Amino acid sequence: MTTLHITVGDREQLREDALQFVQAAETDTLDDQDGTATLQFGTYDDLVDSLTPLRLELIQAIAEHAPKSMREAARLVDRDVSDVHSDLKHLETLGVLELKEGGPGGAMQPIVPFDRIEMHIDYPLINDIDGDEASVSA
Repeated sequence: MTTLHITVGDREQLREDALQFVQAAETDTLDDQDGTATLQFGTYDDLVDSLTPLRLELIQAIAEHAPKSMREAARLVDRDVSDVHSDLKHLETLGVLELKEGGPGGAMQPIVPFDRIEMHIDYPLINDIDGDEASVSA
């Protein structure tokens, strides 16, 4: 089973993780993560803007039905082809799916290379003050 892990973290951590990934790629020390990949968003708002309910429905429909074209994917979710095309391009940029050439008549075929998506959202309710969690007193 292949899993996409989606996390939300602060931008500084995201930048640091990206730098470590690039350094590991340059020295060729990347480990095989047993069929997992990670997508990290800087903020909760970034996550919500990128993975809307309509896009999640589209991802699931593609994973379940393996459409041969963008047009067929649009029919699966009963949406306009141009809107689905835009969503598919965005999801491809994020690495959530792939668009492969070779569908019927040269169509681009959307492929979700994951069996599962797991999301971890750290959503602090109280701001961190000087490295300690703020306390609420009554």
